[in-house]
Amino acid sequence: MLPSTLRVLVVGAGIAGLAVARALRLAGYRPEVVEKLPATTVPGAGIFLPGNAARALRELGLDEPVKPLGEVVERQRFLDERGNQLCAVDLGKLWAGVGECRALPRAELQRVLVAAVDGEVRYETALARLDVDTDGTAAATFGDGSVASYDLVVGADGRKSAVRALAALGGPARPVGQIVYRSVVTGGPPIADWTALLGLRTAFMVTPMGEGRLYLYADEPGTSPPADPLGRLREVFGGFGDPVPDILDAVDKVQVALTDEVEIACWSRGPAVLVGDAAHATSPTLSEGAAMAFEDAVVLAEALTAAGSVSDALRRYESRRRPRTKWVLDRTRDRDRTRDVEPALRDPLLRGRGDRIFREHYRLLVDPA
Repeated sequence: MLPSTLRVLVVGAGIAGLAVARALRLAGYRPEVVEKLPATTVPGAGIFLPGNAARALRELGLDEPVKPLGEVVERQRFLDERGNQLCAVDLGKLWAGVGECRALPRAELQRVLVAAVDGEVRYETALARLDVDTDGTAAATFGDGSVASYDLVVGADGRKSAVRALAALGGPARPVGQIVYRSVVTGGPPIADWTALLGLRTAFMVTPMGEGRLYLYADEPGTSPPADPLGRLREVFGGFGDPVPDILDAVDKVQVALTDEVEIACWSRGPAVLVGDAAHATSPTLSEGAAMAFEDAVVLAEALTAAGSVSDALRRYESRRRPRTKWVLDRTRDRDRTRDVEPALRDPLLRGRGDRIFREHYRLLVDPA
C-alpha cells in the first residue's frame, strides 16, 4: 500500500472530482481539491442514476444521504413520437441486487458530494501548467502563480479537461453532432416512469424527480446551439404526442449544449491520471456518466491501496476500467444510431424486441466494477 502521506491533487470539483476525493479519503489519503469555478456556481437541470451508480455510492458510503433525494424510478417506457408505447424495461428486475434507479436535481447530488469531503475545496483556482518531473512527481502551477509538487495529479475536470491537455494525454473532445436540451420542470403533468418519445433522429425524455418536479432531456442533430433554445425545443417537439405538449407548456427555461466524446489511447502519463468525462466522455444516452465517474473513483482508490507505486496503481486502474467504459461508449453509439433508422423500420423492431435490446445495453454493468 502506498503511504497515507502521498501528496494528491484532484483537479475539478464536479461529480468525478468529489467522488475521487471521497474515495481517497476513505482509503486514508488527504487529497487537495481545486476548482476553477466559484463556490456559488450551482449545477442546473437533473440527473438520472442507474443501478450501478447506486452500488458505487454505497461503496463510497454515500447511499444514505442520497436516499431521501429525488425519486426512485421503477420503469423505463419507450414511445413513438405520437405517444404510443413501443416497449418498457422493468428497472427493478434489470438492477435486482445492484441498486435502485433514481432521478434527482443535480444540485442536490452536488451538495451531498461536497459535504462528503467536508467542503474542503479551493474554488476559483485554475490549473495553468503541469510539469512532470523525472522523479515521478508533478509540479502544478495555478492561475495565481503559485506552484506545488504532487505525487499524483487526478484530472477530474470534465470533457474540456485542462489536465488532459497539459499532460499531453489527448486533444479536445470530439463533437458527435448532437444538440442537447435540459430543464427542470414544475407544474407539468404527473409522470410515474422514465418516459422517452423517439422521433427520427430526435428524442424527448422526461422522468419524475419528486416534489412535482420533472427532469426533461431532449436532443436533436446539429452542430451549433440555437439562439432561442426554448423556442427551438417547442418547434422540434411541438408535434409529439402526450405527454409532451403539457410538458412544453410548463417549461420556462432550458439549458442547451453540444454533445461530444472523449476517447484517448492512454489515461495517464507519469503521475497524472484522468477520471470520468476527462478520460471517457460519451453522449448522455445511457445515463452512465455519473456512474462511470463513481466507479472510477472506487477503483482508483482500490488500486492505490493495493499497489507498491503510483505507476503500478495507475496501470491497474486503467486496465480494470477501460473495458467497462469502452462498453458504455459502444452501447451509447449503438443506441444513438437507432435514431437514424426510419421509424417504419425501427418501431416494429422495438415493439417486438425493445425490452431485450435495451436490457442488453446494461448487461456488463450489472456485474461489479
